[in-house]
Amino acid sequence: MNQTQSGPQGLEELDPLDARVARTLDNIRCKLLVMSGKGGVGKSTVACQLALGLAERGFKVGLMDVDLHGPSLPRMLGLEGRAVIDEKGGAIKPIIYSPNLRVISVESLLPDRDSSVIWRGPLKIAVIKQFIGDVRWGELDYLIIDSPPGTGDEPLTVAQEVTGAMAVVVTTPQEIALADVRKSLDFCLQVELPVLGLVENMAAMACPHCGEPIDLFGQGGGETTAKDYAVNFLGSIPLDHRITTAADQGAPLTLSQDEQGAGPAVAQVVEAIYQRTLGRS
Repeated sequence: MNQTQSGPQGLEELDPLDARVARTLDNIRCKLLVMSGKGGVGKSTVACQLALGLAERGFKVGLMDVDLHGPSLPRMLGLEGRAVIDEKGGAIKPIIYSPNLRVISVESLLPDRDSSVIWRGPLKIAVIKQFIGDVRWGELDYLIIDSPPGTGDEPLTVAQEVTGAMAVVVTTPQEIALADVRKSLDFCLQVELPVLGLVENMAAMACPHCGEPIDLFGQGGGETTAKDYAVNFLGSIPLDHRITTAADQGAPLTLSQDEQGAGPAVAQVVEAIYQRTLGRS
């Protein structure tokens, strides 16, 4: 049973929303916060591919988009419909992407998907808690949480409210990105959020003329940083032009099932995450 930070309590003594959050978390086996210290490293793409890959393997997966000011997952997944709110009970029905994958994002609740979200901290915190406690997730093997860049309200709320969460930190090989990732790793240390591992994205690309790899953003920085901070290195994912095309078309590739381009690398990352979570049981 989950407890508040103030001490052991029964659910009946909790705030009603906190009680719903606790009940929901009890039905989720593994919670992963996908985060990065810097924007533009492909964090949402990694979160999306993890969710698709784990769902394809038969796990029940929830994908929760807490990038409240810049949600992108609905468009990447081609989700046209809106999440439905039960007028009687107030429960939110997530969008069903596939039999094993359910998705919630603030964009799916807005009347106009191009509307801006202008919220301060307390409201953002309340919405994230509602995304956990008021969404009908059912029983899940994995909840993948896509957060905005940095170490602000959204990742902090997840770290404090999602019991048992672990971080998957995404970077690119270049030093400017790694400098911000080190801040993310320090954040995890400060708030006592375990780090499951680090993923290096956009590692290289194949030359369209000769096929040789081109290290656009450097080489090996993610693995070196993982070693320096004694965290797992989950894998290195190369650039794949098909990812951008598929995301823009709202028809994402399940790369973990693809033998071309970034497919084998994504499959390796999905396998590494499984082995370090439910594969242990």
